[in-house]
Amino acid sequence: MNPLATKTVEQSIRDTEEPDHQLKKSLGPLDLTVFGVGVIIGTGIFVLTGKAAGVQAGPAVAFSFIFAAIACGLAALCYAEFASTVPVAGSAYTFSYASLGEIFAWIIGWDLILELALGASTVAVGWSTYFADVMKSAGITIPKSLYGENHNLVAAAIVLLLTAVICLGIKVSSQINLVVVTIKVAIVLLVIIAGAFYIKTANWSPFIPPSGSKAAGGASLTPSLLQDMGFSPGAFGITGIFTAAALVFFAFIGFDIVATAAEETRNPQRDLPIGIFGSLAICTTLYVAVSLVITGMVKYTEIKINAPLAEAFRSVGKPGIATIISIGALAGLTTVMMILMLGQSRVFFAMSRDRLLPSVFSKVSLRFGTPYRTSIVTGVVVAVIAALVPLGELAELVNIGTLFAFVVVAIGVVLLRRSRPELPRAFRCPAVPFVPILSVLASFYLMLNLPALTWERFVIWMAIGLVIYVFYGARKSRLATAAETGYNTAEYGGEAAEIAGRQSRSGATPAG
Repeated sequence: MNPLATKTVEQSIRDTEEPDHQLKKSLGPLDLTVFGVGVIIGTGIFVLTGKAAGVQAGPAVAFSFIFAAIACGLAALCYAEFASTVPVAGSAYTFSYASLGEIFAWIIGWDLILELALGASTVAVGWSTYFADVMKSAGITIPKSLYGENHNLVAAAIVLLLTAVICLGIKVSSQINLVVVTIKVAIVLLVIIAGAFYIKTANWSPFIPPSGSKAAGGASLTPSLLQDMGFSPGAFGITGIFTAAALVFFAFIGFDIVATAAEETRNPQRDLPIGIFGSLAICTTLYVAVSLVITGMVKYTEIKINAPLAEAFRSVGKPGIATIISIGALAGLTTVMMILMLGQSRVFFAMSRDRLLPSVFSKVSLRFGTPYRTSIVTGVVVAVIAALVPLGELAELVNIGTLFAFVVVAIGVVLLRRSRPELPRAFRCPAVPFVPILSVLASFYLMLNLPALTWERFVIWMAIGLVIYVFYGARKSRLATAAETGYNTAEYGGEAAEIAGRQSRSGATPAG
């Protein structure tokens, strides 16, 4: 089988109509937008802002968020075109299959499995800590033995509970997500409005601290690959704004998960771009507002890096707001965790339906219209990782995995425009190939801002994936076994149809 053979958009859409693999279409533009907000806003809005302001940009961190949003918007334009053109579960995996070929689809699918499962596990561990803090504020002490490292039963319990919710149907998940996101956004707005009364404009002066200015204490930054290569972007000044943008960019990660729900959307061509851009615009507005409140309440040199918002309110004699912030963080992490697992189960489902992974997992519940087998497997694996595996620096693999997906999708947009210019595109990325090229460059620059060790671990994970592809996926996929199974190769790219026909004429049996 030619690993560069592509799967056409038409066949991808036809696969969604198979009775055993048909997901229930229940989502509208509001559902998708709330999904995006739910997965983007986590603890980053409460913590990352202070770190970027106190160490790298000062009050100008507001500009950093805007520049990061623009960089994220470049990737969002590419995702919106693909998601409206190929409205099939799997997100970047499905897009890569249509534009780059099977081996690239496998690589990005394997990457997304790492990104989403590890991301959900990391969030679950953070959730257990916030849960214990909130319970302590309510006078209930959770024994450390229930949420300590290597035995985090609280994290495992919340993962399994959310797994049950996901199995009950996409609409149930959407409704619960709407309630929790409403609470989360309400708390963020409360923080912004309450904090606005304690802003001192003198704290914003200078708005762009000159290069070499004194930084806030308590920060520890791991050297990036870029710094290891001898490039050391400066802190503060104009360069500090862009250095901080590289850091706060990771607070936007998650909008791409909206695309994994394409197959469960009633009108994906119209609604997916709305969900992607709507959630990005809402989160950008909230991030900029929070950054202005933090730096207005407390001088950037005095910001407490680990808990900037909570400490800012304690400094003005409002410790009760700090408890509300913890509740907001808990709500934020709950939706992030649920949507990451939902996205993971849909990528797993799409790969299983294409038989790059065992097809037994692609069964859909007739009652709930969900891929319950992939959802259960995802939940159990995430629960085990959260409960038993010390994550630590592994969490940064989530960031590099996401950025790698951004690069692949941007390249795919250009290639599919050239190979299938006649395809109807409900949303068209403007200025192709200029915008996708900018997206690739921006994403790759941000990847260089991650530690060298993260790169090494990512390469190892990809190598493991390629071995599995060679010995399983390449032999068992629908493309590879098309002649044997009677799969509709006429709807595939020329390479697949030619190979299947050659196998049929010679009487050869496909590998595997």
